[in-house]
Amino acid sequence: MPDSFARSSRGQRDARQWGLTRRAWAKASGFDDIDLSKPLIGIAQTWSELNHCHIHFRELAAAVKRGVWQAGGWPVEFPTISLGEFHVNPTTMLYRNLLALDTEEMIRAQELDGVVLLSSCDKNIPAQLMGAASADVPAILLTGGPMLTSRWRGQTLGACTDCRRLTEEFRAGRLSAEEYAELEDALARSPGHCMVMGTASTMAALSEALGMSLPGTAAIPAPDSRRLRLAEAVGRQIVETVRQDLKPSRLLTPAAFENAIRTLMAIGGSTNAVVHLPAIAGRLGIGLPLDLFDRLSRSTPLLVNLRPSGQFHMEDLFEAGGIPAVLRELLPLLHGDCLTVTGRTLAESVRSARVERREVIRSLEAPLAAEGGIAILRGNLCPRGAVIKQSAASPHLLRHRGRAVVFCDQDDLEARIDSPELDVRPDDVLVLRNAGPVGGPGMPEWGSIAMPKKLLEAGVRDMVRLSDARMSGTAAGTVVLHICPEAAIGGPLALVRDGDLIELDVPARTLNVCLSDEELARRRAAWRPPAPKFARGYGKLYIDHVLQADEGADFDFCRALRPPAS
Repeated sequence: MPDSFARSSRGQRDARQWGLTRRAWAKASGFDDIDLSKPLIGIAQTWSELNHCHIHFRELAAAVKRGVWQAGGWPVEFPTISLGEFHVNPTTMLYRNLLALDTEEMIRAQELDGVVLLSSCDKNIPAQLMGAASADVPAILLTGGPMLTSRWRGQTLGACTDCRRLTEEFRAGRLSAEEYAELEDALARSPGHCMVMGTASTMAALSEALGMSLPGTAAIPAPDSRRLRLAEAVGRQIVETVRQDLKPSRLLTPAAFENAIRTLMAIGGSTNAVVHLPAIAGRLGIGLPLDLFDRLSRSTPLLVNLRPSGQFHMEDLFEAGGIPAVLRELLPLLHGDCLTVTGRTLAESVRSARVERREVIRSLEAPLAAEGGIAILRGNLCPRGAVIKQSAASPHLLRHRGRAVVFCDQDDLEARIDSPELDVRPDDVLVLRNAGPVGGPGMPEWGSIAMPKKLLEAGVRDMVRLSDARMSGTAAGTVVLHICPEAAIGGPLALVRDGDLIELDVPARTLNVCLSDEELARRRAAWRPPAPKFARGYGKLYIDHVLQADEGADFDFCRALRPPAS
């Protein structure tokens, strides 16, 4: 038996009681000696009826199994927790690290030779990649794909970009309750994750760029039969990946992460990736400072015309050639020699890809924008950085000066945002604090602060908004996020008061509050931290050990103790 199968073969060869019982219990499950002689391939199953994005994963796992059997492996499903965005409070991000721990420990404990990671919904993909990177057993990520594009009253809809847009119209009185109910029935018409360039689509795309998924994985629609054929191919490939001993540590190199960051910028991807990529890299001892994101953004044009930064949806991207076509277009800017799970280099994997629809995937010579979709800001409000999706912001607000309207937390925001008495004007800056990793807790997607109802009714649809929270990748607007350090641990955002002037200059990459150092120091001396939200259990573990957004909001004890060997 090849050395690469040594993890599972220990039990087959072990003559002691542990080996006897392991083999006996496998046979009690209906397997025999022929099965036990094969490489053991785990399928990390995140199917859940509380996670619509994964509702079709039983069928997907069955297809993976067929491929594993075809290639001479022994496939076994095992469960991990599943994080569905719409059934978890206050945020799935609070539990991303828990899923990463679950994934890592189940791979490590069960002596699998290789593993197929099944995930789609936003936090599941980075969590499984984090866990797989730490366990360092050959692994391939298989996502469930985007749902089909929806239509309603002549409009082509993209969840959840239009969830937000049309909810604002409903709040403004421009949609009736009957129309809003019709929208509810029309918005999501198939299994799969959001069909815009939200976080799920983004992380699926970046997995291809990292070499952890088969080419074409990200864009095939969830109900398309080609995804089942891809799943079979993944089952065959994982056996070969095990034979080649292609562990995540061989694929997830600094150069591979640079490829992922450039891809993020070119596709107008989710700001959440600026938290997730450092978390994955940190599991391998690789640092991804925010300045690297900004440097690569300045030199990577925006190529993909997808909502919320552009016009189209994931089905259109699939028809245009998918992420392989994007990577083929980007190759002059990428490290094409990076290895992938196929054993081929990235350049070899996408060599035959081509762009079928130029209105969806632009060329390097004729991009949508000269810079990437995301910019990193610095200033006295964010000494460790902040993030803005400039490709989805209002151009006239990218340079802005306005007075602060401050909400001390999400409860305060919800209590006052619709009040006709709220003192707010269109040129003000909305500020939400205590919504970061510790303050949320879990850094919820509260950053796309709801527009004040009185302004919506007056026709205003965007204004500058700041927070230490995150924002859904499906959202648009001039929204500054991930302000670091966060307010709950004494970051400058905690010191802002109503009426303070705030200056945003995205081209210059600056964000400042117009206060002297002396005034900030006076306010800091009087500041007191908010009471922690948890006193026991996982919540307390999270608060005590979570890192800040610029370091990926992983647990401090989960990061690699040393950099990988060169």
